[in-house]
Amino acid sequence: MVEYEYSAGLDSVFHALADSTRRAILLDITSQEKSVGEIAKPYRMSLAAVSKHLDVLERADLIRRERRGTSRIVRIQAERLQAARDWLAFYENFWMSGLDRLQTQLESSRPPSAASRKKEK
Repeated sequence: MVEYEYSAGLDSVFHALADSTRRAILLDITSQEKSVGEIAKPYRMSLAAVSKHLDVLERADLIRRERRGTSRIVRIQAERLQAARDWLAFYENFWMSGLDRLQTQLESSRPPSAASRKKEK
């Protein structure tokens, strides 16, 4: 079922993005691909722990790892973020249109101000 596959893909993307370390890793590799060692350098955790974060990002198709010589190079795959962005955009439009309707309703039910009553006289 296509809808389920889409939902499962979104679930894995949002799960991957739910962790601040993984979000920082994605941000770090947006400008250029890096080796696993370069990615791990700023973190106070083991290389194995960073690799677990990379596993989650890879399962969500947000990164791709490839072997180059003795190094594992990591690059971002930003296309998967588009599905999450589209999902969020739908709800942003939903809430914004609701807030616009609420504002219109409030403005139409507001009693006239003192300044506007003076103009009417």
